[in-house]
Amino acid sequence: MSITWPRRGVLTDRAIRRAHGTGELTISPFDPALVRPAAISLRLGHEAFELVTTGTVDIADRSTYPELRPREFDAEGRLRVEPGEVVLAPTLEKIGLSEKLVGLVDGTSDYARLGISVVLCGQVSPGFGRQDGAVLTLEIVNHLRHAVLLHPGTRICNLMLFASTGSDQPYGEMPHNYSSDHYVAPSRLADHAGRN
Repeated sequence: MSITWPRRGVLTDRAIRRAHGTGELTISPFDPALVRPAAISLRLGHEAFELVTTGTVDIADRSTYPELRPREFDAEGRLRVEPGEVVLAPTLEKIGLSEKLVGLVDGTSDYARLGISVVLCGQVSPGFGRQDGAVLTLEIVNHLRHAVLLHPGTRICNLMLFASTGSDQPYGEMPHNYSSDHYVAPSRLADHAGRN
């Protein structure tokens, strides 16, 4: 069932719940308590990867790309992020957007106040994860002088949703996309840079 959205503006809690109820927005697992006044929070997943390089990275040469090395969690199930380290981790939730929704992902002020950046490319395009849902891969950076322990399953970022006029080519139909990722995948930039 399709909904007629306002022409512009962010979806508020009421509209987010309505979009989820009609299937315009899919989130699995869905926790109604994570719906905020103008966003829905997403939680940290249960795996993480460090980026290990062996030399200069050439964005057009996939063979030079960092290795995604799985990170072990500690005995209490926490993810340790060292000072200056970049860790990739998926959201716990898989999401799917109809062609009439656009998302923006941002870290929370709680993490920012601890010196932790949680970023993505920011934009979640119309049609992302539409078929079976997909995780969002988050880049987590520790700007402190000491390690930080993160807890999987806790709120780590917010997904804001905006009404869209629709898309001629939904994100999932574009080449080399991340729209069906159920895990952290390596960069596909080499596919766009011209050399594999």
